[in-house]
Amino acid sequence: MMDEQPMQLIGETRVPIPATKDHPQRVDYEYARKGTASIFMFAEPLSACRQATARPRRTKVDWAIEVAHLLDTWYAKCETVTLVSDNLNTHTTGAFYEAFLADKARDYVRRLTFVHTPKHGSWLNVAECELSCMTSQCITGRRIKEIEVLQSENKAWSDKTNTKQRGIDWHFTVEHARTKLRKLYPIIKV
Repeated sequence: MMDEQPMQLIGETRVPIPATKDHPQRVDYEYARKGTASIFMFAEPLSACRQATARPRRTKVDWAIEVAHLLDTWYAKCETVTLVSDNLNTHTTGAFYEAFLADKARDYVRRLTFVHTPKHGSWLNVAECELSCMTSQCITGRRIKEIEVLQSENKAWSDKTNTKQRGIDWHFTVEHARTKLRKLYPIIKV
């Protein structure tokens, strides 16, 4: 499963004043905008593995390179891989042909089975839940001004979480889906 999230890179305009026994750390509310980044999250519920990476942009080529890296590392020995993602316009087979030579792109595409979450149903993707966890545990309340620092923090979070082997306990059943997503299921009249 995969999902992505944009992030604003922010730097300090003034040096924070360290905490003392009488006062907490003081940070100026002003900040300097240092650009944006896109965080890519891959999560595999059955093996309890996650990988969070950061790139300067979120293009078709960036997405294809991230998925190809996964196919070359985690799933190097797998003939086919099912990739669950949302319906974003960058999540297409054509992205591989923009990023790689035709033969290489064809090899990647043949190994992938795409499953897209329903429109307005990306919350069904476990990777989105993992992105939320990573954001709250690793990024929220911090000013990260360089993409290299963001990449390092994402890797540290992924490594720590994978080491713990924190499982993903998904409780959404078919019965829940038929109730919650009844507009997506066909009505069968007998």
